[in-house]
Amino acid sequence: MSQRPGGLRLPARAGRAMVAIPIAWILAVCVVDVLVPPDIHPGPLLVAAPAITPLFGGPRTVGLVAVLAVIGQTAVGVLLRDPDELLSASHEARIAALVLVGTSLVIFCVLRERRAKELAQVRYVSEAAQHVVLPPLPERLGPLGVASLHLAAEAEAQVGRDLYAAARTSSGTRLIVSDVRGKGMAAVHDAAALLGAFRVAARRRASLGELVAHLDRSVCSGLTEPGGPGRYGETFITATVLDIPDEDGRVEMIACGHPPPVVLRDGRPTTVDALHPAPPLGLGDLAHRRYHVNSFRFDPGDLLMLYTDGVTEARDAGGVFHPLAERATGRTEKDPGLFLDRFRRDLLDHVGGHLDDDAVMIVIGRPATPRA
Repeated sequence: MSQRPGGLRLPARAGRAMVAIPIAWILAVCVVDVLVPPDIHPGPLLVAAPAITPLFGGPRTVGLVAVLAVIGQTAVGVLLRDPDELLSASHEARIAALVLVGTSLVIFCVLRERRAKELAQVRYVSEAAQHVVLPPLPERLGPLGVASLHLAAEAEAQVGRDLYAAARTSSGTRLIVSDVRGKGMAAVHDAAALLGAFRVAARRRASLGELVAHLDRSVCSGLTEPGGPGRYGETFITATVLDIPDEDGRVEMIACGHPPPVVLRDGRPTTVDALHPAPPLGLGDLAHRRYHVNSFRFDPGDLLMLYTDGVTEARDAGGVFHPLAERATGRTEKDPGLFLDRFRRDLLDHVGGHLDDDAVMIVIGRPATPRA
């Protein structure tokens, strides 16, 4: 494989074919230099050959083209000068310039390939960490069909600050979707700590209110650990925690400053706003000691959409937010995976392929007919 700047690569066959361009340029310049009158000197144009080679070649290819350019300049000097004098001072200066440029470009290509390998390793490690901290949800949680999507805004580090997790209980599924409002790796640490607290407590806490209170205490204690006091009051976590029963029934929800879920029923989206919203996790004295539980219908055949604000605040080139409810209207897919796949393409098309903020989307479906 041939390599482009920044680690992008061309197929090996295409890279070898592109080498013909600088070689042809060297031949053309040398021929013209021999045929034109002595007062015209196109020889300096030879430097363009090694200069363009790094676009599609590595250090060996660049070195080869630079050597050919030096040989071409030397041959022109021999043909144009008296053999006793061999080369003029002008030709010697051009050869020295070609050697200097060629050497610099070879060094540049070596450093570029080294950086590309390091970047590939960083991406590999970040993807591995992403799967450990935020593994994809299983396609089935009891009777529920599930599809999850995580798009990180950082191009070179896929570990984001938006998170989700699910845990099975004896009667249903508990699920959390949240967004850490902080900066850098400290926010990623807070996200991992919250996920750990949820996975441990989701099966042990009897009520949804007790679970959220436990999560809030865990977040607050994490911010006041050694090294954390400077972040207290600056970092908080918005979250929506749900308890979805296996049998047909109403979903219980506690919303802590997080965007509301959307239920899609027969192609008509309904936003589920909390009647008693709670403040985000980690605000200490501002948090409620007793959380109010909201509930809503989630019938067979419905799709439940959970997301972070990276979805609804994604802007297009004109600054228009992504209209989640409008784009979901009329969608009749019952399969969460199919719905989410088309939604992902729609979201990336809206923003032109690049998100400015992390985005998480979870689609849950309750089958219209019971599964054996």
